[in-house]
Amino acid sequence: MPLKVGDIISFERTFTIRDVELFTEISGDEGVHHRTPDEQGRLVIQGLLTATLPTKVGGDHNVLARNMNFEFLRPVFTGDTIICEVKIEKYEAQANNRTTFIASFLCKNKNGKEVLKGDFSGVIL
Repeated sequence: MPLKVGDIISFERTFTIRDVELFTEISGDEGVHHRTPDEQGRLVIQGLLTATLPTKVGGDHNVLARNMNFEFLRPVFTGDTIICEVKIEKYEAQANNRTTFIASFLCKNKNGKEVLKGDFSGVIL
């Protein structure tokens, strides 16, 4: 069933120390705050690792992204469960058998605090 304007797709994930280690290895983002635990034993998650939440929703719907905008609002730590809601803002069939797609997203931690927001656009393959 195709998406429609106004649809909201949710996804949640709890980030682990292993997630940070793997992302550090792949991205090269080796900031000390990603490698040194705080007083509670947590690591700060890389911003772009947090940003994989809305991109996962796009991937689930075969979106070939053209633009992505992220606003990082507060840090995310290992052990945090983040809920991402993606809202379909535009979904329009084109003459070339493609569908243009614009979505906004908002990610919150388990305490309801906003951690990341933004939007992305592209085409559905």
